[in-house]
Amino acid sequence: MTAQLIDGKAIAASLRQQIAQRVAERRQRGLRAPGLAVILVGNDPASEVYVSHKRKDCEEVGFMSKAYDLPASTSQAELLSLIDNLNDSAEIDGILVQLPLPAHLDASQLLERIRPDKDVDGFHPYNVGRLAQRIPLLRPCTPKGIMTLLESTGADLHGMHAVIVGASNIVGRPMALELLLAGCTVTVTHRFTKDLPGHLASADLVVVAAGKPGLVKGEWIKEGAIVIDVGINRQADGKLIGDVVFDTALPRAGWITPVPGGVGPMTRACLLENTLYAAESLHSQAE
Repeated sequence: MTAQLIDGKAIAASLRQQIAQRVAERRQRGLRAPGLAVILVGNDPASEVYVSHKRKDCEEVGFMSKAYDLPASTSQAELLSLIDNLNDSAEIDGILVQLPLPAHLDASQLLERIRPDKDVDGFHPYNVGRLAQRIPLLRPCTPKGIMTLLESTGADLHGMHAVIVGASNIVGRPMALELLLAGCTVTVTHRFTKDLPGHLASADLVVVAAGKPGLVKGEWIKEGAIVIDVGINRQADGKLIGDVVFDTALPRAGWITPVPGGVGPMTRACLLENTLYAAESLHSQAE
């Protein structure tokens, strides 16, 4: 058996096409284009690449994109003031602060300053709390994108044993909430977990988001399991690899995401989807 690939690139392209269509329809009705503000502090090379992709995505779907490229020396007070201004702006539906931030800045305080209805990354405690209470509003982008990838397989998630490797606030924890909502029995593993292979041996669905290349060996995967690899790790030769040993997981899994071309494109597409949702459903009275 060889796993079927879950083509995140193609699914994300289709989603962007649908979003562009809905934006065009809005414009025809005389409504403004959704607006996304992206704040980049400093010059982290990976962040610069991500942000340039996000801006191109905005262009492709017809969003208004505002860029705030700030020096690494920018103070907490300056950023809080900028976020306050964007919160008050009627043309901005989503505010994104690109992480990681320089060490002198308090990311938690900045993310909490973003108005929950403009928190298109889905990181605000209000939005994570709504997801935990089964009344989601703006959902964290990577877990949301993964749910779309899982839907594309046609698999019935009800009753599946899902094992998440990694318990970060950005992926692991909200992913557990999404999968609970979808009817899975969820196990979250982390750096203190004993016997990771033992947990994975019974997993019908595995989501790996630990940021450690090759952490999960292919032989640990249960025959026919769905494997979602969130890890993106750049090797010395420049090649990108995931947290799962792809070549040995491929013959065992039923479905698997490639790296690159799996989860990454979906995260960006879901950011656009959240921004459009905010414009259509949360800010429609501000037209």
